[in-house]
Amino acid sequence: MDGIISSWDLSVGVDGPGTRFVVFTSGCALRCLYCQNPETWRMRDGHRTSTDEIMAEIGKYRRFISVAGGGMTISGGEPLLQPHFTAELLHRCHDSGLHTALDTSGLLGARATDAMLAATDLVLLDIKSYDPATYRRLTGGPVEPTLRFARRLAELGRSVWVRFVLVPGLTDDTENVAGLARFVAGLGNVERVDVLPFHRMATGKYERLGLRFPLAGVAPPDDALRDRVRAQFRDHGLNAI
Repeated sequence: MDGIISSWDLSVGVDGPGTRFVVFTSGCALRCLYCQNPETWRMRDGHRTSTDEIMAEIGKYRRFISVAGGGMTISGGEPLLQPHFTAELLHRCHDSGLHTALDTSGLLGARATDAMLAATDLVLLDIKSYDPATYRRLTGGPVEPTLRFARRLAELGRSVWVRFVLVPGLTDDTENVAGLARFVAGLGNVERVDVLPFHRMATGKYERLGLRFPLAGVAPPDDALRDRVRAQFRDHGLNAI
């Protein structure tokens, strides 16, 4: 099965447990203002590869990944834009004994079959805002498909880490955070919430691509704001990191 990817990399701690082999697919339907991977937006900017080639690459690091308690994460871009390729890679890694993770915005969650999700040990679900107006301003798309996918994952009993990017003046509204915390706490299958501080490290990428970084003038959140938001999630019984 062929797919189109931007790149792959090894990471520790941010894309699932342990050391991860992370595949970045090409193509995304959203345009998040804080996106750190603008090079993955368009499928035509990626390169075609096969699951055989990726499995061979993973094989080079298999022992190291296994000893480090890691696995394979398919990210993007948006992996569910290429559901057949994503499903095959998840199945092949899962069947070989590797821990598997799917990193998705959930916008295209309807494309993830129950069989695909059965081969997914962990879903990294990016819920970028709970307030619909803020979500649309931030991403250009609707939040409801993501919330619907989150409810489906709960019904299926799939393990989830929720990822929430904290952007001062954009996603930090107290009621927005409180609404998301209530929603997530009610699911029952969320193992942790990663409160990810907004940063501007991708500014150079945008410049090289001839693009303007929309949030270039926004400062990262300070410790007090990060602590407040984590506390809001923890007040609902959630493990906020």
